[in-house]
Amino acid sequence: MQATERRPAVTLGRGDRVGIVAGSGRLPVNVADGLKAEGHTPFVVIAGGERTDLAELTAYDHAVMDLEQLPEAIALFKRQGVTHIVLAGGIGRRPRLSRMRPSWALLTMLSRLAPALARGDNALLATLVHLLEDRGFKVVGAHEVVPDLLAEEGIATTAAPTAADRRDLDIAFAAAKAIGALDIGQAAIAIGGRVVAVEDIEGTDGLLARMKDLRKHPRLAGRQRGVVVKCAKPGQELRADLPSIGPQTVAAASEAGLAGIGIEAGRSLVLDHAEVVSAADRLGLFVVGISGGPA
Repeated sequence: MQATERRPAVTLGRGDRVGIVAGSGRLPVNVADGLKAEGHTPFVVIAGGERTDLAELTAYDHAVMDLEQLPEAIALFKRQGVTHIVLAGGIGRRPRLSRMRPSWALLTMLSRLAPALARGDNALLATLVHLLEDRGFKVVGAHEVVPDLLAEEGIATTAAPTAADRRDLDIAFAAAKAIGALDIGQAAIAIGGRVVAVEDIEGTDGLLARMKDLRKHPRLAGRQRGVVVKCAKPGQELRADLPSIGPQTVAAASEAGLAGIGIEAGRSLVLDHAEVVSAADRLGLFVVGISGGPA
């Protein structure tokens, strides 16, 4: 996993500039740092209220804007010479149409934006991507400009899954795909050959915190190990909201008493990869990239 050097799927020319719409989590920082390492200077729009740790992102050219300022953000990206946009990080709430400033730019978006706000995350993200591309931007996935973020197939850690763990990986993978098809979540936990918890609106951190409490349940008495698996939703817009893990995922999985983490290879991201491997090795967990079929 992450053993070979990879080239970006999107080649940036001399006149190109990447804009990052930064939500919560480590992904926006990883994308900005990856672009800088390749000699590109990103422009970052930080979604207001989504993060408190601003220092790493405010080191780049940036602006902080509320979700309701979408038309203004588009205009700002244009003024900054942005040609490509990456949607990176979590968004904890949806924009409210009632808080958007009336403008001609907003009116041109409403017929598509308003219905999308009433639908699932996939529909909203797909609509946002189309709105941005209609205005001349090329929306690209984080992995297309910083390919080292993409999870590769295989075991990344010193610890490796046992035969029983691999059975749990297969079961959790299937469950995660099933709830993904319903646009519910991206992760599932299996212990002892059965699914015991799936992700919903709480996200993966909430799922793992819930699993920690579930360890006390009588039906799990004596059950050890177990795995959490994250994978992309079927039909998901792969340029946005790819499933990801980071060092905090490893810590939370360990606190939940799990033996390891599976993540879909080629369709998921590993943030702060060296720290993920180091943390997993220290805690005795395995991290494995799973292909689209059984583990």
